Amino acid sequence: MPMNEEQRFAFGENWKAFLTTLDEERISHAVESLRTMLRTQSLVGKRFLDIGCGSGLFSLAAHRLGARVLSIDYDHDSVGCTQQIREQFGDNSPAWAIQQGSVLDEALIESLGQFDVVYSWGVLHHTGDLCRAIELASKPVAPGGQFLIAIYNDQGRPSRRWLRIKQIYHRLPRRLRPVWVVLIAGIYELKFAAARLARMNNPLPFADWRAKKRDRGMSAWHDWVDWIGGLPFEVATPDQVVRSLADKGFVLETQTLVGKGWGCNEFVFRARETPGNRSA
Repeated sequence: MPMNEEQRFAFGENWKAFLTTLDEERISHAVESLRTMLRTQSLVGKRFLDIGCGSGLFSLAAHRLGARVLSIDYDHDSVGCTQQIREQFGDNSPAWAIQQGSVLDEALIESLGQFDVVYSWGVLHHTGDLCRAIELASKPVAPGGQFLIAIYNDQGRPSRRWLRIKQIYHRLPRRLRPVWVVLIAGIYELKFAAARLARMNNPLPFADWRAKKRDRGMSAWHDWVDWIGGLPFEVATPDQVVRSLADKGFVLETQTLVGKGWGCNEFVFRARETPGNRSA
């Protein structure tokens, strides 16, 4: 659903800042993460669609694994980031196409064709119409193909509190927004430190930040900025996500859930081989 652009988080600006930290170590972590999620060592001969490509890091990971890649993003700056990554780390390959577009544009999505892997990680809950976004993002998955999504966990009242935190971010003057990020991130990092200390572990956050980098090549600071500023913002329970895609002919292969915590539940689905079993 369209929203006031002043209330829409500038995801691409955050990704521009992230690209200043990008190096081969982060790229290798992203490649390994994608291998693990897909349970494969190679994507040679496969078509890979990255919906909401953001920085372009995972489009690059798919390209490095041999896939023919199409990256799309609503945000013009994110498209620019992905083009920069392709030029700098992807040899400006003709096997990697990039375009601006919205997952909520049904005509666009239907024009793309079918893909062996459709990847939309931490994206669909930022469209303003989560249910419709999941439905449309699943359409390009070829029979037998895989659909990888990460969706914010519905915590009930805490999720509503996070929505207010995000709304305050967008009401602040731009110069004060980084201060709000530091304040909120600092409060939560202190809580995390207290929890680590209670378990008799080192309370400092550096091990967790290094784990984030090793996990997907990401950055703790840029994740905090994204999390605190990220509007639109919607959430779903794991059951809601699984049921919605089961009705469309998808089988859950793996899931990683945050339980009662905040963050994203992660899913890998497989489309049934017989197209007739896939409902629109």
